[in-house]
Amino acid sequence: MDFRSFLCCTRGSDGKGKGKKESTWRIFSLKELHAATNNFNYDNKLGEGGFGSVYWGQLWDGSQIAVKRLKVWSNKADMEFAVEVEILARVRHKNLLSLRGYCAEGQERLIVYDYMPNLSLLSHLHGQQSSESLLDWPRRMAIAIGAAEGIVYLQHHATPHIIHGDIKASNVLLDSDFKAQVADFGFAKLIPDGATHVTTRVKGTLGYLAPEYVVSGKASESCDIYSFGILLLELASGRKPLEKVNSTTRSITEWALPLVYERKFSEIADPKMNGKYVEEELKRVVFVGLICAHNQPDKRPAILEVVELLKGELKEKFAAIENDEMFMAGQDNNEGSVADDSSGSVSEGKEQIQESEKAT
Repeated sequence: MDFRSFLCCTRGSDGKGKGKKESTWRIFSLKELHAATNNFNYDNKLGEGGFGSVYWGQLWDGSQIAVKRLKVWSNKADMEFAVEVEILARVRHKNLLSLRGYCAEGQERLIVYDYMPNLSLLSHLHGQQSSESLLDWPRRMAIAIGAAEGIVYLQHHATPHIIHGDIKASNVLLDSDFKAQVADFGFAKLIPDGATHVTTRVKGTLGYLAPEYVVSGKASESCDIYSFGILLLELASGRKPLEKVNSTTRSITEWALPLVYERKFSEIADPKMNGKYVEEELKRVVFVGLICAHNQPDKRPAILEVVELLKGELKEKFAAIENDEMFMAGQDNNEGSVADDSSGSVSEGKEQIQESEKAT
């Protein structure tokens, strides 16, 4: 595949988005990336997933990069690589990780990004940085709003619109100022004009998958809203999307809902914050997270509404959410936000629950 001709038409093809940042990417040689990563030395490895590995590197000019190296070459993997590179070349927003460049030599397929010194949200919530408690409440709110604004760009300003397909804590990277950068478009899909969804083989990470996607394989913008809702609950509570309780698996919504019924938000807040948070903002994040993770797609808010709700706007809309019967104890919540279907029926995603921290 001639990747130069494949990508030439995407450079500078989309100039509509707010928060746009300049997109300048180039083609790297394999020799250059070998030198930058010390021959993909194990000590340079930032993380590993089903796609392959991510390495830290430093270019000749001193700039730091992250290099995503495809594990196995095949025609299918080659096409997925091409789609991811094309999508990355299109997106330009301050809250989306943009393409630095790529390399396609022989059977080597590599994508190059800017290195994010604070790694990912996952590393601070559950990984090697979690003990340092660097995520105070203002940073968490900024990450929530920033990530949401990145998704707004994908769903409203990119041409064509983009379904991310794998929104989760490890795919929200943090720059030197802890600003959110939504990353990893390996499962992303372009939505043709006029289409409401894209039918695909079910892929993603258990705990974040919308139940209707698990059942039908139809990926939509609403599926990304569901995943983002789970992410908001994770950000507020410091808990994982799925947790083992005795011999069963409990979702974060199943854990949070009883506490919301009794309005025990102090018990939802991440203990690592030591009670230092703004209660009204925490309530907004929890309620918005739960309504985004509603079982029924038509009950979920649009991403533009999510941003406004998180910012404390749309007060009447938030009051309606807060007083929704699904958040009242003793109501029949069989059609509420708990999505049992997404927690155990996608066998190919099981290994990703325990997936080690990755940088892209």
